[in-house]
Amino acid sequence: MLKTFRDSLTLLGTRRFGTFWFASLLSSIGTWAQQVAEPWLLLTLGASSFVVGLDSFAMNAPVWFLTLVGGALADRTDRRRVITLFQSIQMLCPVAIVVLMITRLVSPWMIIAFSVVVGITDALSMPSFQSIVPSIVEHDSIGTGLALNSTQFNLSRVLGPSLAGLLMVSFGAISCFVVSAISYLPFIGVALWILPHRTPTPAAAAAIGGRHLFSGTGQVLRQRHLLGPLLTVLITSVLCAPLITFTPVLVKDVFHADAGRFSTAVASFGLGGILGAFALLADPPKRHATRLSTISALAYGLTVVLVGLNRWFVAIPPLLVVAGASMTVSNTSANSFLQAHADPRVLGRTVSLYMLAMRGGLSLGALLTGLSASLLGVRLALIVNGSLALAAQLTVARVCFTRPGDRDDGRPSPPP
Repeated sequence: MLKTFRDSLTLLGTRRFGTFWFASLLSSIGTWAQQVAEPWLLLTLGASSFVVGLDSFAMNAPVWFLTLVGGALADRTDRRRVITLFQSIQMLCPVAIVVLMITRLVSPWMIIAFSVVVGITDALSMPSFQSIVPSIVEHDSIGTGLALNSTQFNLSRVLGPSLAGLLMVSFGAISCFVVSAISYLPFIGVALWILPHRTPTPAAAAAIGGRHLFSGTGQVLRQRHLLGPLLTVLITSVLCAPLITFTPVLVKDVFHADAGRFSTAVASFGLGGILGAFALLADPPKRHATRLSTISALAYGLTVVLVGLNRWFVAIPPLLVVAGASMTVSNTSANSFLQAHADPRVLGRTVSLYMLAMRGGLSLGALLTGLSASLLGVRLALIVNGSLALAAQLTVARVCFTRPGDRDDGRPSPPP
């Protein structure tokens, strides 16, 4: 296992993947610094729990309408140009927020409007972003590359909130938005410099299902071994992911703590994500990927229930460590399985469905949990969410993964 872990880390030494990984880490640190500052800024501007959920919904809802377009762009255009164009537009949003804060014109609805812009650009570019790893590593290293990519994302979940806590105490929330804007530059430069140039031929673009923009999507959804992981991710995103969205509400309104405690809580979630990613690096998910994804999703749902039942802040960080680890293992295992088993001709659209399940589910979950938290309180809302997640994940496991004759990877066994 230790040898497997060491071999996994050697991938960081490669020119393409290593540069991509470090640039992504810097970008993600800036993103997380902003995501810590933004809900706190909304609360200080007098926003309610519902408005905090609405902001998250605004950032993620465009995935429902545009991620399949993004998947088609990933399959049919140069992914470098897609990424650099939309990341450049996205970079202007924290710049605009900084200007509004300096001029004292910022208001909650403006923050939400910029979240919509970020959501649109994310929806159009994320399938191209998620398709990068399979394009710069060998096929046998896809699972390792995705686990390493998950590691950087979760490392940023520790470093970004920790940096945000220091900045907010020392200079105010505005400094987090400055850092966020600057952090886009290294990644945009790497996208232009190191990522492979790709110009699909017309024949390749139309190879699956004709010329329709969304052709090939139905092919993915009809395959039960691919549908199962997608449903697992969707359930987790709708019912469990709101845990981190409403952590600032828990910290500020329930435990009456400050921004430092909030950044500690978010960093704990990221620490759990790092531990989960390290576990995957030591033993990359292969044959048992779908089973591992389901078990981790169940652990995530149970943790959400425990957070809702908990009455002491001291228990929040360790619970969020467990939540971060289980979410990372579940989603990364599902993503690894999907990218390894999808038809290469519709890889972008397969990834777009994964992003639709993850980000689209988060948008729906944030809105619904915002409503339930306003009516029931955030604690009871989390208990309901976690309980529903447990029931739904068990149902998906029974329907998609446990029919007689199925293999451990979720696909039907070949005939004897």
